[in-house]
Amino acid sequence: MTEPAYAACVVNCAAYDTRGERRDIDIEQISDVLAVDDGSFVWVGLYEPGEAVLATLQEEFGLHPLAVEDARNAHQRPKFEAYGDSLFIAVHTAQSSEGSIRFGETHIFVGPRYIVTVRHGASTSYAPARARLEREKPLLVHGPGAALYAVLDLIVDNFLPIVDEYDRLLGELEKDVFAEDFRRETVQRLYWLKRDLTQLRMAVEPLQDIVSHLTRMPGPLIDDVIQPYLRDVLDHAIRIQSSTETLREMLTAAVGVNLSLVTVQQGEIVKRLGAWASLLAAPTLVASWYGMNFEHMPELHGRWSYYVLIAAMAAVCLLLYWKFKKARWL
Repeated sequence: MTEPAYAACVVNCAAYDTRGERRDIDIEQISDVLAVDDGSFVWVGLYEPGEAVLATLQEEFGLHPLAVEDARNAHQRPKFEAYGDSLFIAVHTAQSSEGSIRFGETHIFVGPRYIVTVRHGASTSYAPARARLEREKPLLVHGPGAALYAVLDLIVDNFLPIVDEYDRLLGELEKDVFAEDFRRETVQRLYWLKRDLTQLRMAVEPLQDIVSHLTRMPGPLIDDVIQPYLRDVLDHAIRIQSSTETLREMLTAAVGVNLSLVTVQQGEIVKRLGAWASLLAAPTLVASWYGMNFEHMPELHGRWSYYVLIAAMAAVCLLLYWKFKKARWL
């Protein structure tokens, strides 16, 4: 395979020796590095690779065909699979963009002397994880297990700003939730926030289970030194999951409060309309009686009947107004 065929999707391909020193290599050189039993390992980072690249890596590392097929096709559910002495892990990733969450996937192959990360969709580069381990060589010398920890730690840490951002957005929406006038946009934003947080929970919860399984998995891939670091990642994942659930509950409560306030406000409006309708109904009723054009009606020819009738209607209206005011309908 020529370089242009895979340069676009190969983000990183490097070999690390037992001292943690890095040496950049080409994909075709992987088998040469692995042929020498010197304790080194290879770290490959890919972004949406084609079939040719994955086929080459399958040949170089001896990857299981089922795992390669999963890595080729995005939209996999988060999972953890063991194939002999190697592992295949699929996790969902997320990043905040313009007030919403964009989700992606990362598929990880881990073997005794290699780690391969395959990113799909909205997923940040794992260059910071590599740079961190290259600075912390005592950790890097523990091989692919240390690299796996660094990648998972970066994935989990990327969830934290999203949770903080949505906590801030919820605080800003509280003023709109308790506003006197109904705003359709407020309910819509609350719904979108809850939908994003539900998807975030669906990404974090399986990741929590995967990391928990890794902390309990004995074997050469993850030694005793790396185990405490994975437990720290698990603790962060649990905290993010708890924060996400809390925000979802608060959003549910905010939607309920907003709709309740709207209902109460509508009830107040209906009461006011009913009170004013009653005030208008009393004089309308009296006026309708005297508009029926009958000849023999009480006080029809009285000199002061008109003024007495007006005074009586005004008294009734004032009485009703006082009653409604006292009952806080007006």
